[in-house]
Amino acid sequence: MHYIGESIAVAVSVSWTLAALFSEAATKRMGVLNLNVVRMVLSMLFISLLLLCFTGSPFPSHTTPRAWLWLGMSGLVGYTFGDICLFRSYLIIGSRFGQLFMTLAPIAASIAGWAILGQSMSLKSIAAMLIVIGGIAMSVLTRKGGDEHHHHKHLSFKMPLSGVLYGIGAGVGQGVGLVLSGKGMEYYSLNIPEGADAVRWLMPFSSTFMRAVFGGTSFILLMGLRHKFGSLGRSVRDIKAMGATFGATMTGPFIGVSMSLMALRYTSAGIAQTLMSLTPVFILLPSYFLFKQKITKLEVVGTIISVLGASLFFL
Repeated sequence: MHYIGESIAVAVSVSWTLAALFSEAATKRMGVLNLNVVRMVLSMLFISLLLLCFTGSPFPSHTTPRAWLWLGMSGLVGYTFGDICLFRSYLIIGSRFGQLFMTLAPIAASIAGWAILGQSMSLKSIAAMLIVIGGIAMSVLTRKGGDEHHHHKHLSFKMPLSGVLYGIGAGVGQGVGLVLSGKGMEYYSLNIPEGADAVRWLMPFSSTFMRAVFGGTSFILLMGLRHKFGSLGRSVRDIKAMGATFGATMTGPFIGVSMSLMALRYTSAGIAQTLMSLTPVFILLPSYFLFKQKITKLEVVGTIISVLGASLFFL
């Protein structure tokens, strides 16, 4: 099949768009920690069933301590830190702007690759950073006029600063988590023997499972420290909340994240990452119709510029 990697990458973008919409609805009903605990448990359950059907074991096989280490760190950074920031941003500024800040992920990945793996940063990468930041600024900043005595205008956020900071944290968590995940999968693939085709093909799902083990455990620990287990029981009994959580799990950590790792195996990283960066564009119309969020022309232009800037990292 031609363009299989590209098709998977576009499907990932659509999947992440649905995940963002489901997650915003679920977060508003059950809270950030409850949603993440249930989401991690469900994603591990789904992946276990998939692995059992195709490999005969419900758990990842042929793993190594180094793979667990790097993928575990990826789960802590990407899921625990990144997703807490992301879902809190959904509560404050909505999934549309939350996803816009995810275009910062390539910037964080580029800096993390330089700091952790010793990768070089080109002038193109620096230019892409400036374009992404400029596009986000167009979308989230507004000019406010002065009073009758002060006629100058000044820039300010059109949304709460806390939502902006959580959005930035989400993008950083996603980008750094991606770098750590790539390193973990590299160690994982080296240990898969010849002939274990099912294990190799399902490695992205196994890697997602390993990340979820660490992410889910940390969410449960946080819930215990905050004495929130009672609210978890109430959330599980909320049919609408669980329906949205099921949708967020299927389209997010199960399908979206796993297929994003799969797309990288069938096409170049540049093309895959570019197509997977379209979520902030895809989410504009659903946000308008489902959540009645007003969308300005400047926000649309800023979103497109941010996506183009993010794409420049990989082209």
